[in-house]
Amino acid sequence: MRCVTLSWPVAVVLVLTHTCRGAPASRAAAGTVTGLHRGPIQNDLTLAAEYLERYYTLGRERTGRRRRSEPTFAAKVRDMQTFFGLNVTGSLDPATVEIMRTPRCGVPDVQEYSDQGSKRWTKSVISYSIGRYTSDMAPSTVDHLIGSALNVWGSASPLTFVRSFSHNADIMVDFVTREHGDSYPFDGPQGTLAHAYGPGTGIGGDTHFDDDEVWTTGSNGINLYLVAAHEFGHALGLSHSNNPESLMYPTYMKRNQHNLLSREDILNLNMLYGTRSVLPYHFSRPSWNSFYKPWHLSPRFPLFLQDKCNPNLSFDAVTTMGESTLFFKDNYLWIKHDQQCDTKEGPIKNFMPKIDSDIDAAYSVPKKSVVCLFKGHKFWTLRGSQVRGKPKPIHKFGFPKQVERLDAAVHVDSTGRTLFFAEHLYWSYDEDRRMMEELHPRNISEDFPGLNTSVSAAVHRDGFTHFFIGPLVLKYDHKRKQVVSADKANSWLGC
Repeated sequence: MRCVTLSWPVAVVLVLTHTCRGAPASRAAAGTVTGLHRGPIQNDLTLAAEYLERYYTLGRERTGRRRRSEPTFAAKVRDMQTFFGLNVTGSLDPATVEIMRTPRCGVPDVQEYSDQGSKRWTKSVISYSIGRYTSDMAPSTVDHLIGSALNVWGSASPLTFVRSFSHNADIMVDFVTREHGDSYPFDGPQGTLAHAYGPGTGIGGDTHFDDDEVWTTGSNGINLYLVAAHEFGHALGLSHSNNPESLMYPTYMKRNQHNLLSREDILNLNMLYGTRSVLPYHFSRPSWNSFYKPWHLSPRFPLFLQDKCNPNLSFDAVTTMGESTLFFKDNYLWIKHDQQCDTKEGPIKNFMPKIDSDIDAAYSVPKKSVVCLFKGHKFWTLRGSQVRGKPKPIHKFGFPKQVERLDAAVHVDSTGRTLFFAEHLYWSYDEDRRMMEELHPRNISEDFPGLNTSVSAAVHRDGFTHFFIGPLVLKYDHKRKQVVSADKANSWLGC
């Protein structure tokens, strides 16, 4: 674990506003609010002083005694009441005391968040790694939930999150208990749930979950997806909000998991990283009869050359053909020859007149000089640059009837197997025996660590499989079973 000494964790914690399990008899550990069960008057004063000192910078005298003079103590009470939308009285009324008795996060509400470290990451591709897992659920489930929680923020920004197995990833995720090496120990069940540090080197971005909680995928126990999504907001540079509709509100509550981000969350995120622009890849089809000779499009072909370097460009399918690599997007095709600088491009129909649709997936078997292109429940076979015969049903490969389309396909030369991907599953097809392997389909994330989402395209080249996921391409090492690098997808087009 990477640890440094900080005055406060940059971001901390969602906390419970309802009871899922019996509270522990004592919570005197660091990071908790103490004095919850003392006599009414002295208990309230002690609780308030400790609470305001921790979260509202109530100062101490040199003797160590807490100052309770009206200008200091009452002013901090008013600050706290203002933050939570209470009546601003400056006195410890029941509503104020009740909030102070509620377990909550450990970052001060009035401290400037920018004082804690870097405000934002200065890159758009952010790596994350999961170290210690919880025993409450299967590792593959944790992988999926962590990846999904990061994608909550990625879907609303230009950021892309890449799973890594390095101890130097930008965001290190760990499930730990009590004292765990960063000077901010957890406090057992139902107190502090997690904390995260803002962007930066060293411990910056790291996110810790209290493994004394019962982590779940539903409403019983603590929902890992909800907590992780909140914490990763902190890891990206966001502070707490006093708006209960915001995901960054400090207390744990049930939310609509399909629409977690409020307008405020998105606005604050976009202020840091900009908006996620969407390139409309719906091109018109002018009549280019003079270019219909396959594979010999003139290098001077002028249309849409600027679009290939859009940072959000993604591909529907990628495959090799001889010494060329083919990139499909909607009804458009780029052809990049390995030994040439120019990229030929145009509507797919210009190169393959028999194909009048876009392509879902593609793969080649070099030793057979065959390329297969898939669209929906059918596929075409190409030899050389010529489409052979009529399209055939994909179920000839042995897919079950419920599979109506593929997301990606790739042939791995060293194994003689072709891998087909659809949503979170994949199949392995033996090209020599022409049959699917037994015990398939299997879960992608279990057999390909680092791939916790669906695959949009894939190609095998130079001994590695390259998985295209949105605007990113991940280089995967089958021997080490890990992602070894990441880059923008359109870097393959020279951008």
